Amino acid sequence: MNNANSTLLKELFAQHAVALDSHDLLWHVPPALPAWFSFERIEGMLLGLAVGDALGNTSEGQNPDVRAARYGQITDYLPSRYAGGQSAGLPSDDTQMAFWTLEVLLEDGTLDPDHLARRFSQERIFGIGHSVVDFLAAYKSSGDWRTAGRPSAGNGALMRIAPVLLPHLKSPTCGLWADAVLAGMVTHNDRASNAACTAFVALLWDLLGMQTPPQPDWWLEHYLQAARPLEGEQTAYAPRMKGLDYSGPLWRFAEQQLQRASASRWSILQACNTWGSGAYLLETLPSVLYILMHFGHDPEQAILRAVNDTRDNDTVAAIVGAAVGALHGKTALPKRWLDRLLGRTNDRDDGHIFDLIDQARVRFWDNV
Repeated sequence: MNNANSTLLKELFAQHAVALDSHDLLWHVPPALPAWFSFERIEGMLLGLAVGDALGNTSEGQNPDVRAARYGQITDYLPSRYAGGQSAGLPSDDTQMAFWTLEVLLEDGTLDPDHLARRFSQERIFGIGHSVVDFLAAYKSSGDWRTAGRPSAGNGALMRIAPVLLPHLKSPTCGLWADAVLAGMVTHNDRASNAACTAFVALLWDLLGMQTPPQPDWWLEHYLQAARPLEGEQTAYAPRMKGLDYSGPLWRFAEQQLQRASASRWSILQACNTWGSGAYLLETLPSVLYILMHFGHDPEQAILRAVNDTRDNDTVAAIVGAAVGALHGKTALPKRWLDRLLGRTNDRDDGHIFDLIDQARVRFWDNV
């Protein structure tokens, strides 16, 4: 694996074209995966993302109390008219864009940001967010991925970032961090988003090499190690929820809120209702980390808390699902969820994500 994207990232920094601070961690080589590592962890990461998305997207955007009054505690897929009324796992934009990223990686063997931007512009995106709508308009107008990414602190890049690890599994280089930045900035060229994407990739990489779940404090500490120096101190994001007086970087908001919630022993629902749990990273990121701090050891409960206790529940559950899947592997995900996951990336390609995962095993693991 060459470091062409690391060179490209340095050029973008020199041109002030990427919303991020340059830091030494972007140029260090991640540790090799341990000898016992199995591709089953990657299957867990990718399927955990798809399962979390599918469990949440039929009740997305509802406040948890409204959702609970309508459905009770959701523990399985809800019936969908897009599956003929069956209770089956269907994709939204989280699954679509993550697995389209995987398609690009499989075709090129590496991350090509322009190819990724083109792929995102070729098909209907289910539940598309405002920032991606704006990205598509900018990209179709200019044809330049470098300028099409929006200055948005939405969660639309973080939700799809996990597949960028795959080309680096056998021979890790600092190109992993460049790929995380470039894949994210294609649509969201924003300091909080770029830092969050890179920090989450670092978190996923370390989870792949763990044999036991980390301690609760690890999740926040590990996120901050990467996000703090990359996002820096220049940002001035403000929360949307009433009663929260804050202006500053995402990383510090997450640190303050998670420490407060932990010290107060808040439930997941109470914490997410306090800082919000929508598509804004100041809501998504603390919600993801707080769920993982409490239920990182239990994949099923982690995903279910994301589905039931947050507003943007498909995306929060997709991100949580990727993390617990990377840590525990495919076999730790409930069989009932995997069996009824249709594996689509559009409305007519049943089984496609399973085929892509099989291709990825051959391309990036078995034959390397």
